[in-house]
Amino acid sequence: MDKSRFLQQLDFIYEMDKVKHIVRKTKLFDGSRLENDAEHSWTICLMAVLFREYSNEQIDIGKVLMMLLIHDIVEIDAGDTFLYAPDRETAHWKEQAAAERIFGILPEEQSKGFLAAWEEFEARVTTEAKFASVFDRLEPVLQNYKNGGETWKKNGITKQMVLEKNKHLGEGSVEIWYFFLELIDMCVQKGYLEDR
Repeated sequence: MDKSRFLQQLDFIYEMDKVKHIVRKTKLFDGSRLENDAEHSWTICLMAVLFREYSNEQIDIGKVLMMLLIHDIVEIDAGDTFLYAPDRETAHWKEQAAAERIFGILPEEQSKGFLAAWEEFEARVTTEAKFASVFDRLEPVLQNYKNGGETWKKNGITKQMVLEKNKHLGEGSVEIWYFFLELIDMCVQKGYLEDR
């Protein structure tokens, strides 16, 4: 074992542990409290494994899981930017700087690999990135469904806003996209989401 390398890798583990303290805007499915980034990442990894049969194409599930495990680590520096926030479009630059700093803790070849996986997820061009993105976006919608649209109501989110921000889901899974559309209509019918 290269002890110096191992200690460098441990420094990364200590740093990324901070995601457990980044509180998201949506509550757990049981509504008991707000979710943190680590819980979100774990849940969507499990979803990707469970639902991989619905991918539009063959996928490398290992690549999908890698992206989902690290996609929100940048929020250690950049913070959690609400999907519907006005400054969401400029958040990428802060997140890019955060990715370079945090992944830079790792030994060089691992640093490059982690940064490349994060950038692949952000670009949403590859089959794996498209599929990974499905679960990053589906989970908060399911949470709102289970919690009576609490986050949506609190922030004035409408059906059109949800559809606009999530219209890419079909690129990763057409089947889940059709389910998503039915779920959104159900949320409107139940009064969880405004129909505009």
